[in-house]
Amino acid sequence: MSHYWINIRGDLYDLSIPRVMGIVNITPDSFYVGSRYTNVEELTAAIERMLSEGVDMIDVGAFSSRPGAIPVSEDEEKTRLGKALEAIRNRFPDIILSIDTCRASIAEWAVTTFGIDLINDISGGRADKDMYATIARLQVPYIMMHMRGTPADMQNHAKYKNVTQEVIYELSECLYHARYAGINDIILDPGFGFAKTLEQNYELMANLEALKIMNLPILVGISRKSMIYKLLNIQPDQALNGTTALHMIALMKGANILRVHDVWAAREAIRLFNALKNAKSMNHEE
Repeated sequence: MSHYWINIRGDLYDLSIPRVMGIVNITPDSFYVGSRYTNVEELTAAIERMLSEGVDMIDVGAFSSRPGAIPVSEDEEKTRLGKALEAIRNRFPDIILSIDTCRASIAEWAVTTFGIDLINDISGGRADKDMYATIARLQVPYIMMHMRGTPADMQNHAKYKNVTQEVIYELSECLYHARYAGINDIILDPGFGFAKTLEQNYELMANLEALKIMNLPILVGISRKSMIYKLLNIQPDQALNGTTALHMIALMKGANILRVHDVWAAREAIRLFNALKNAKSMNHEE
């Protein structure tokens, strides 16, 4: 695996070691009920559990990005995040925190007020013309995801001749503008489930290693998504086994961060992956 480092609070953080990002949603309508937290007690208890299971970082989202989701106002997003981030920082001051937002103003407020460490933007900078300049000024790592359209209409844009090639091309366009603006630390997310059909998601997973041409760390977010539960004809709360199977494939194809609902299962997948990788290295040495 290639060596990738990002700057977290002035220290270099190694992403050549597979990392686990735990999902916390402070929304009433995220697709997986098990990730929704409506009060501070539930939220801090969930993070406490994730930490005990070996989570590396937490991603907090204040709006649902499921297909067809209706966007929340900036004021509502800020109100939801403010309560959650204050509680998290008070209880877990040293935890690496990411927020899931498309708004530059929210990103700036969260970093300057709560010391947020990463910004996770599902629009890849396309939703807000000020995002790239804001991230460059803040100098925090930026997770750049591929999506077409918005969560409300993205499935109308799932038309590709070659989904892998077009995702790489469209991410490279965003990357050019982000670099030009002065963003140093960038993590790529191919956007499984965002403006992609079930079949396109699997084509993208089968070719995930192709994204390595961009020489940046890759985040994979497939936890309990419809590409799993629709294919298996089950519900999201039954999709852990399928999630873990695809997590192993993603790791073998070069994923650096797994964004997950179930930290313990992802951590076990990483341990097994590391055992396989180490065994292969030993054989080469022999």
